[in-house]
Amino acid sequence: MAAKDKFHEVLKNALVKDGWTVTDDPYVLKIGGKKQEIDFGAEKIIAAEKDGKKIAVELKSFLSDSPFNDFYEALGQYISYEIGLSLQEPERIPFLAINQMTAHRLEKYEAIQIAFERQHVRLLIFDVETETIVSWQQ
Repeated sequence: MAAKDKFHEVLKNALVKDGWTVTDDPYVLKIGGKKQEIDFGAEKIIAAEKDGKKIAVELKSFLSDSPFNDFYEALGQYISYEIGLSLQEPERIPFLAINQMTAHRLEKYEAIQIAFERQHVRLLIFDVETETIVSWQQ
């Protein structure tokens, strides 16, 4: 599983359990005529559809010793994907997926919470054990 995040399959299963159809894994984004597979740090974006809604989900684990470094990377990628999607497929809504334990860990960092709110980061929080989506924060 070197090329994929350790929770990649868990997230896919959670999306399917929630009624989503995974349409692209990975989702390929083209910006400026250059094909860019969304795969930074061995983490891939998943595209899914449900009831006419389209989403693109970027999974982040925040496993390093510095949650702030992970946060900076995740926020930068999320913003880049949001811009790319607005150009390529504006109806597809980006989400940043984190597991429930990570979400609880990040709650204690007010700066991260404020940045997510001010940057309008849409979060998908999932439970690793039950492979279910716990919440959608938009």
